[in-house]
Amino acid sequence: MPEPRKSSQNRETAETKISAELNIDGSGDSSIDTGIPFLDHMLTLFARHSLCDLHISAKGDIEVDYHHTVEDVGIVLGSCFKEALGDKRGISRYGWALLPMDETLSRVAIDFGGRPFIAYRAPEKVDSIREFSFSLVEEFLRAFANNAAANVHVEVIYGRDAHHMAESIFKGLAKAIDLAARLDPRVTGVPSTKKTL
Repeated sequence: MPEPRKSSQNRETAETKISAELNIDGSGDSSIDTGIPFLDHMLTLFARHSLCDLHISAKGDIEVDYHHTVEDVGIVLGSCFKEALGDKRGISRYGWALLPMDETLSRVAIDFGGRPFIAYRAPEKVDSIREFSFSLVEEFLRAFANNAAANVHVEVIYGRDAHHMAESIFKGLAKAIDLAARLDPRVTGVPSTKKTL
């Protein structure tokens, strides 16, 4: 049995102070405290459905805005995945999910191929979830993709409720990552004809 793929990351700026621990080969255990209740909810369900163990503590200037904290948590989580995956030997590399959440259906696909990119399509002018602007979901995903060196495509195919749309995206990302990061015994070495990712 290979060693668990783990990472610990810290980030401190004038706006935020974040620490995170990730175990890709976990069971979905989590403890999340970002000071932003909705983000805590999304990251808790992300851990549960990706089966990664995730522990995040964040202090940010949330009295100003949620943006800095949400973006920096995405940066740190992406960095954790990049480190924990290492040279990516034996992983499936690609993952995808079609995720229903009541009236909402979202599609998420990811490639841990080393080329960061985010493609994001969702309805415009979506209501905030209490004080949490729906646009922050895209900011989180962009920060995650850039720092995980992952190609991430997200589309809300249809939906009306802001909470349901955000939740379907985070759960879809979780299931896509679960598939992409999975070790496949049929894969020898790095899953690329270039022999490196």
